[in-house]
Amino acid sequence: MAEDSLVNRLLGFLEAQAPGHGVDIVDVEVVGTSKAPVVRVRIDNADESAGTISLDEVAVQNEWISAALDELDPFPGAYTLEVSSPGLARPLRRERDFVRFAGQDVELTTNGYEGRRRFTGRLEGFSDGKVQLSCDDGPHAFSLDEVKKCKIKPNFDAPAKPGKKRK
Repeated sequence: MAEDSLVNRLLGFLEAQAPGHGVDIVDVEVVGTSKAPVVRVRIDNADESAGTISLDEVAVQNEWISAALDELDPFPGAYTLEVSSPGLARPLRRERDFVRFAGQDVELTTNGYEGRRRFTGRLEGFSDGKVQLSCDDGPHAFSLDEVKKCKIKPNFDAPAKPGKKRK
């Protein structure tokens, strides 16, 4: 539980500064041991029309994120900072994420819902204050506080784009 409050503190601090740098803080994760913590910050372009963030853009953003975390000083000793793009299995956590990625296949974990914790299906969006999901066993709806984790499920079986050959 203490880790959740630390992650929320880091998220809030970075999200407050991110708009000034033109990025969106997708997710923050703290892993590793208490003596050697690793802070993973996933970022993307704030402007969706700019496309996915490039490696060069991530490198540029790393500087202010490192300085911001040094200012916050969240750990008594040293820590490792990893800044990256969200990747194919992009985590979803905010209402706007569930709206933006409607139509994608997702894996969603709850704290427990009708005797079940894991759901896989098509994200239908966010409406009536709930994440809307279509699974093989029918529709499901979850409030944001019921969602423990949700990420896009990459589809490697999708047909190749025209002009590209699959190997």
